[in-house]
Amino acid sequence: MTLRHRLAAIRHNLFPGPDPRPDGPAGRFMEAALERHKREGMELAVRARWLALAVFALMLPMISSPGTALYYEVVLLLLAIVGWLQLRAARVGRSRLEVLLIQADIVIFAVAIVVPNPFQSLDQPLAMQFRNESFKYFYLFLAFGTLAYSWRTVRAIGSMTVIVWLAAVAIVWLVSTPDGELSAAAAALFAQSPVMVDYLDPSSLLWWIRVQEVVVFVVIAWILSTTVRRFSRLVTQQAGLERERSNLARYFSPNVVEELSRNDEPLKRIRTQDVAVLFVDIVGFTAIAAQRPAEQVIETLRAFHARMEAEVFAHHGTLDKYLGDGLMATFGTPSAGETDARDALACARAMADAMAAWNAERATAGEPPIRAGIGLHHGPAVLGDIGANRLEFAVIGDTVNIASRVESLTRRLDVQIAATDAAVTRARAESADGADPAAGFAYLGEHPIRGLDRELGLWGLR
Repeated sequence: MTLRHRLAAIRHNLFPGPDPRPDGPAGRFMEAALERHKREGMELAVRARWLALAVFALMLPMISSPGTALYYEVVLLLLAIVGWLQLRAARVGRSRLEVLLIQADIVIFAVAIVVPNPFQSLDQPLAMQFRNESFKYFYLFLAFGTLAYSWRTVRAIGSMTVIVWLAAVAIVWLVSTPDGELSAAAAALFAQSPVMVDYLDPSSLLWWIRVQEVVVFVVIAWILSTTVRRFSRLVTQQAGLERERSNLARYFSPNVVEELSRNDEPLKRIRTQDVAVLFVDIVGFTAIAAQRPAEQVIETLRAFHARMEAEVFAHHGTLDKYLGDGLMATFGTPSAGETDARDALACARAMADAMAAWNAERATAGEPPIRAGIGLHHGPAVLGDIGANRLEFAVIGDTVNIASRVESLTRRLDVQIAATDAAVTRARAESADGADPAAGFAYLGEHPIRGLDRELGLWGLR
């Protein structure tokens, strides 16, 4: 099973329902990603345009007279402004304004090539305007279009350029007046070579060259647009993967998401390994819920879960599941780390601090405080996928059951956090800096745990 299929299976497990495909209607996340890529591409294209225009602006005074250079400098300025407007108008999908600005680009450039420079005396037939081979500069617009990651833009540039260029050639053919004397002189000089006569005739538009220009341009435009379309699909697929990673990040810590992305089969192998398991829930939530409207109950749960899961992720844990008014988190899944127990103990402390800060906010708002019980244990557990078509990554075994029952003992022991001696001992062993991760905890002695035939030593923090 490939990475993509693996991520899709996990996504279907976590988020049942239709999966937006790269070639289908994109969700808000995907549209935002595509918009970002389009914006970045357009910014790159405009910067490239301005750099190219600056180079041409510096080159013009070196190859032309001051009057001629001034005219084309104004044209370059107009093209720079149009590029800025295109950046402002760019968006994912079709945009009439963007199309109009592309047309303006091409028309401005075609006019600059075909129409004689008003600052320069015309002492040659109008057809001679085409002898500078200026059509090659249109390829720059294709290059700018490819940077925008839009195959439609590239094809639009190709089609519009051909239409505008052929229209310009046709207009010149209609309005120009051939210079008979020059044509006759060329014909007399190369009477034995009709091709040379046509090529050197100052009044000839060289139609065979004009046709080659547009044919080659169209072919290259379509090749580039096809390439850009492939890149666009890759961008769309990448946006889909980013969306899946974002959804996974809501349930797994960043290091776990990274492992899921790197490996094709990170969870499927069933194994037994040591993990730290933490349970937290609201004490007396049934009574709280009975006294409040349903909407207020849900808002309270959302606020509680948001604070607790933030601490889980901040301490490299995995959110295993929500349990109504609580949640279960594991540390050391799917791969064991060197500080799993210490991270779990630090997470429990951070949860207690988060509850204190939240209760301070509630007191300011005139709301009663909410107490949470936190229990944790460290020991061996079985890890692996369960289910057939609908997969779930499971952490099962006595370690999970003990952590749950230790959390329930926080009421009787009158502590906010209860941790087994195994969890505290392991956390201290993982602390290489000499600091005691259980500082402030008091040893509560051994206590019976339902389902076990022996008592376990417990530590508590009020």
